[in-house]
Amino acid sequence: MDKTILEMRGITKTFPGVKALDNVNLKVREGEIHALVGENGAGKSTLMKVLSGVYPAGSYDGDIVFDGEVRRFGTISDSEHLGIIIIHQELALVPLLSIAENIFLGNEVATKGVIDWPQTFSRTQALLDKVGLREAPSTLITDIGVGKQQLVEIAKALSKKVRLLILDEPTASLNETDSDALLTLLMEFRKQGMTSIIISHKLNEVKKVADQVTVLRDGTTVETLDAGTQDISEDRIIKGMVGRELNDRYPPREASVGSTIFEVKNWNVFHQNHRDRQFLHNVNLNVKAGEVVGIAGLMGAGRTETAMSIFGRAWGHKITGEVFMHGKPVDVSTIPKAIDAGLAYVTEDRKQLGLVLINNIMQNTTLSNLDAVSNAGVIDNHAEAKVATDYRSRLRIRSHSIYQEAVNLSGGNQQKVVLSKWLFTNPDLLILDEPTRGIDVGAKYEIYTIINQLAAEGKGILMISSEMPELLGTCDRIYVMNEGRMVAELSKAEASQESIMRAIMRSGEKH
Repeated sequence: MDKTILEMRGITKTFPGVKALDNVNLKVREGEIHALVGENGAGKSTLMKVLSGVYPAGSYDGDIVFDGEVRRFGTISDSEHLGIIIIHQELALVPLLSIAENIFLGNEVATKGVIDWPQTFSRTQALLDKVGLREAPSTLITDIGVGKQQLVEIAKALSKKVRLLILDEPTASLNETDSDALLTLLMEFRKQGMTSIIISHKLNEVKKVADQVTVLRDGTTVETLDAGTQDISEDRIIKGMVGRELNDRYPPREASVGSTIFEVKNWNVFHQNHRDRQFLHNVNLNVKAGEVVGIAGLMGAGRTETAMSIFGRAWGHKITGEVFMHGKPVDVSTIPKAIDAGLAYVTEDRKQLGLVLINNIMQNTTLSNLDAVSNAGVIDNHAEAKVATDYRSRLRIRSHSIYQEAVNLSGGNQQKVVLSKWLFTNPDLLILDEPTRGIDVGAKYEIYTIINQLAAEGKGILMISSEMPELLGTCDRIYVMNEGRMVAELSKAEASQESIMRAIMRSGEKH
């Protein structure tokens, strides 16, 4: 593993108003798994886009040396031709095409322009066997989960004779089981001599698989740690990422809990697509003023469906049950009515459902409460700018101005814009669905601090998270959900990873 397959020297990349990369250096050895870590906005994805030709030669300064030669990639095809394949965080699959069609899209197995389907399916099956995916090549992408879709992307990379595989946050949307399977596959590829670069905020995964770890901070290279000879513990990596020790990952909070402000009683919901199947069964929950309440559960337990069905019936059908705010029944049958009742919902999918990416920070911030910045139906640009400036300052959104497009913000700053949008509606109850997904430890701490501030102001917080340590570190009380039912309610003193899993397992035996 001593041969260097890739070296990036003095890479500098500038966008209008910001230097994203400043003299970055990266050296990757052949046959290793090399982790690239750093806070949101540190430049990790930008560096990989330079490497893969998304940002073409001439748009940056510095050299890319691959296989001992200086390379100048004008397009993604140029880098793929040499076996450099990147899998982005947002999977680039076509939902209504089959696995086989997706794997060979743009790289069709054809003779004189006619696709050879038997050969296509045969090659696809061989690739699926290699990545351990037990699905028929004819299966539509829309019919398989995110974990399996990630394996399809890897199979697609293998079809292009990959030599250097780049994975950008490959496990961000996966549950623990799928994440472990993916990491095991990467380690198997390493045994076969493949080189991988993995970008991840999940430092426990980095520690598990990485041979070397390069840390970026504010667009510059801080250090490269060698797992064979140096400490690559989570605390050591965090110190490099944030420039200091982060002794406590959850800010301290003195809870001051008041009266019940939000309550759901006997909530029943049938599935959105399988309309004869009941998905949620007699869900009951409540949140008090100044309280942070968590919902724990495995993937598919019904946590997001509960939140979306309550918030304007955005999911499901044949919904029955009651919602109360401050002890009085409220109508939440549409999203505007839910907002009027004092509810706000921060979705887990900020890019698709939380933001209009081509709009700027200001336009996204005021989107859910345009009446507050309008006169007779006409938006007051001055008032809108003032609101956006206030929230940008309050939530410490890092951008060159309120006019920066959301698509050009880091994940952590995008999440803060989504929070701003809903805080501007002045809700009494804020539902947070995976509020720190795909966000680095520094930005997570800032989000937790904002949550604490909102609770201190007397707002109720209902928080859904797949990360149990996050729920345990931030919540005053935790509901445990399994198979569409609330199966336990734990106080802060009672809650632990063991007690949560015990509640899930016991309920699984009953149903």
